[in-house]
Amino acid sequence: MRIDILTLFPELFQPVLATSIIGRAIAAGVVEVVVTDIREYSKDRHRKVDDAPFGGGPGMVMMCQPVFDAVEAVRAQDPRPGPVALLSPQGQRLQQDLVGRLAKLARLILVAGHYEGFDERIRLALADMEISIGDFVLSGGEIPAMAVLDAVVRLLPGALGAPASTSEESFSMGLLEYPQYTRPRTYRGMPVPEVLLSGDHARIAEWRRQQALERTAQRRPDLLEKYLRRQRAEGSEEPRRPPEGEES
Repeated sequence: MRIDILTLFPELFQPVLATSIIGRAIAAGVVEVVVTDIREYSKDRHRKVDDAPFGGGPGMVMMCQPVFDAVEAVRAQDPRPGPVALLSPQGQRLQQDLVGRLAKLARLILVAGHYEGFDERIRLALADMEISIGDFVLSGGEIPAMAVLDAVVRLLPGALGAPASTSEESFSMGLLEYPQYTRPRTYRGMPVPEVLLSGDHARIAEWRRQQALERTAQRRPDLLEKYLRRQRAEGSEEPRRPPEGEES
């Protein structure tokens, strides 16, 4: 997979691309990440990429020409098609099902905005989608682009050491993840649940399932309702919903 990131601040991405799962995935050839400086495509002698909005108002707006030229140049670098995604608070919420769809693509082009946003014609003529990481405003799209990059890369085959790691995480199955423990067995008076030490894999699986249901019910009831609706729609046996305050 190739992921292109178009930004006004390419230096922000260098530490991200060189470390942890993303760095290892790039080194292993699992993914190619190309960062492009939008300013390189400005025709202004001062490399200007923004201007005041028509109609007045605060702030500056990213201009059409540098963004159009940058996207078109990047598209021409690889024959594989891929959607252009603007990072914008007006976009669809980044959720695991969307991440899964993006991870199946051969190519993805992320455009990080800045200032007061994009000229609307960029949305109309260039963008295939807009992605938001939440209902809040940041200074620019660089941090959201990093979030999309990290979420997508870790789903690519070969990116993680254990392929099952992503299948049991929060949101992957529609529920929050069950509690995890490691050594020592007791720490500051807090013991590991006995079931996890039993060696009985069926009991452990059932405990984890019930813990995931209980945790989701307590912390994200909206997710649990969505999960239960999907189970009913698919004709699956409906899991027992833990009553509030149930002991595990």
